[in-house]
Amino acid sequence: MRIAGLAAFAAIAAMSLLALPAPAGAADCKALVKPSPFGPDDQTGAVTSMSNVLVDGIPLFGTRFSKTILSSFAITPGAEFGNNKLTYMEDTYLSQSHVGTHIDGVGHIGIQDCYYNQTPIGKYVTQNYMKRLGIENMKSFATRGVIIDMVKVFQNAGKLKSNPACRTPCLDGGTVITVPDLQAGLKMYNVTLREADAVFLHTGWEDLFLQWPAQNATYNKNEPGIGEAAAEWLASQKVILVGADTWAVEVIPGEEESIAFPVHKTMITDNGIHLVENVRTDLIAAEAAKTGRATFFLNMTVPKAVGLTGTFVNIEAIQ
Repeated sequence: MRIAGLAAFAAIAAMSLLALPAPAGAADCKALVKPSPFGPDDQTGAVTSMSNVLVDGIPLFGTRFSKTILSSFAITPGAEFGNNKLTYMEDTYLSQSHVGTHIDGVGHIGIQDCYYNQTPIGKYVTQNYMKRLGIENMKSFATRGVIIDMVKVFQNAGKLKSNPACRTPCLDGGTVITVPDLQAGLKMYNVTLREADAVFLHTGWEDLFLQWPAQNATYNKNEPGIGEAAAEWLASQKVILVGADTWAVEVIPGEEESIAFPVHKTMITDNGIHLVENVRTDLIAAEAAKTGRATFFLNMTVPKAVGLTGTFVNIEAIQ
């Protein structure tokens, strides 16, 4: 009788468990929560990355170098720490400052010994860093960002000539972006530049960067970019920085090939306007095309690294 009673109790208990409501994790989330407006795979919300990854093999200008070395010796048998056999990983990043998605500081470009704000830079150079115009003087960048889609501008004008190595439409190397081109790109999204804006140019050249290392030589050979008149116009709008999906922002070869990097001189040396190079603009340009809005909140910080001429940065566009 006792065994039979226990069996009956167990049966009733099992049935009651089956009747319990499903755990919260099994709820129909599609019925309870709205989907993300940024797609089913979104995990970040209204943030679009504008930085390329830093990894061995990406295109680097000239003789610049970048190398990551992982220190994993502690995981070898006998090298652990303590009775609990603790191990750890560390790494060393050997790199020049102007690699990947990076910002040019005002100590980067000058004419002979003369740099930004009429600084005779030679007297401030030491073996390890500059004693003036280093990036430790930069503030955090928290301002309005504006994406100007030059690919669409040139497509709409019927003058787009793509590089054959680009898998998606791009302006070919040597293509000069003019003031009317910039203005057409702003008009496309009904944007007027304001003082302290951060302007980013989408030329499609990023497609070659993303094909690293196969297209590194093509990416570095030349590039589309703004000419001197466009640089002067942007400076007159009192923007704080100009970025592009190219390695120099300005057109290469230049309009006058005997003049080296004139846009860098106009922007950095003459006006203190920072340049951000190798920016990933394709994602934010696509977002602008989808939403019809080419402005966003720019979030970018720069490490307080004393005496550096530039550094790689992480840029986020918050819509």
